[in-house]
Amino acid sequence: MQSRRISRLCDQIQEEVSDIIHRKLKDPRLGFLTVTRVKLAADLSQSNIYVSVMGSPEDVTKTIECLDGASGLVRSELGRRLRIKRIPELIFRYDDSGVKGARIESILKDLKEGRDGESPEDDS
Repeated sequence: MQSRRISRLCDQIQEEVSDIIHRKLKDPRLGFLTVTRVKLAADLSQSNIYVSVMGSPEDVTKTIECLDGASGLVRSELGRRLRIKRIPELIFRYDDSGVKGARIESILKDLKEGRDGESPEDDS
């Protein structure tokens, strides 16, 4: 279980990184993205930044590569905004929970409507 301090710091990092990405990074490779959550190591040395990206798998790959390349800039800007001794290393990861959620919702909707994936021709 995360301590209250680390949890608050994760929330603050999420907010600040999202703002930095949207205001400071002007790379055309960046797709439409949302910072969904942040996981911080207990010793504050690493921070996993999870992002959800709208678009094709190619867009996701380009966006993550762009964020990895800009992690130094994001980290230095984060250092100006946060008042902590050591800024963690930023590791950007793709969060596919939105895609999985949409798929589950689609399956549940189909089941509710009585369609279980079978075509009407299959009924004999």
